[in-house]
Amino acid sequence: MPGGRLSHDERRDIGAGLTEGLGYAEIARRLGRPTSTVSREVGRNGGADGYRADRALRATERRARRRGPTPLAARPREAVDRDEHRDELRDFGEQFVAMLVATGLPRMASRVLTRLFLTDSGSLTAADLVGQLRVSPASVSKAVGYLEELDVVRRERDPRRRRERYVVDDDVWLRAWTRDTRSTANWADTARRGVAVVGADTPAGVRLDRMGDFFATLSADMASGPAGVEDALTLLAALMHAGAPADAGRLAAGLGWPVERVTEALRHAEPQRLTPAQLAALER
Repeated sequence: MPGGRLSHDERRDIGAGLTEGLGYAEIARRLGRPTSTVSREVGRNGGADGYRADRALRATERRARRRGPTPLAARPREAVDRDEHRDELRDFGEQFVAMLVATGLPRMASRVLTRLFLTDSGSLTAADLVGQLRVSPASVSKAVGYLEELDVVRRERDPRRRRERYVVDDDVWLRAWTRDTRSTANWADTARRGVAVVGADTPAGVRLDRMGDFFATLSADMASGPAGVEDALTLLAALMHAGAPADAGRLAAGLGWPVERVTEALRHAEPQRLTPAQLAALER
């Protein structure tokens, strides 16, 4: 039953699920158990990389012998709330990890990044991560190195403890976005160089040309970022308010913008580039 103790077979299923690389939520779904039950079981018995069903069973039996049952009614309300919050935080952490893994980030790197994000200071030492994740220092080092290459984690020296701390900054996603924008532009440039090499009139050249156009458009959209969409909405609102067509020069004069900004906003204002929600917002 969902509220009872885990059986030996269930612990074996947990171990098998971890070996397959499944997340806690999926393992719990297959067992018909709450995710918090699975995450607690794994967390107190070696972590995702060190969990063993037989060893977990023996450890549970030893803990049960050392302490007698504590009635729930005898526990302070604060302790119950604290445990529930800890369970919720653990469940959210697993969901966050699963989201990162789904985007293609390796599982260990996802676990490290999640720990950093859920820490108030936004920074932890290697020893902190080893202790919290219950993994080897080598695993942490490899994961941090991977995250550094993505420019989402940086190192800083802790003068008091004479060791390095791994940090996520408040502008981490802006830096990651900028890096991805440069990478997308590089795809476009490479494709265009390929067209010149293989010939624009060859099947490979046509394919590369389409690839270059796609990534060039994507790079331009990413470079403009949220501001491009905001400008497009402002421009369309101005057109609707005027109730008559207007060229770029008149729009620029009316909004106090350079003509280039109006031209870029018009490009973003093409109907296929706006979501239904954005178009609905203009009509209100």
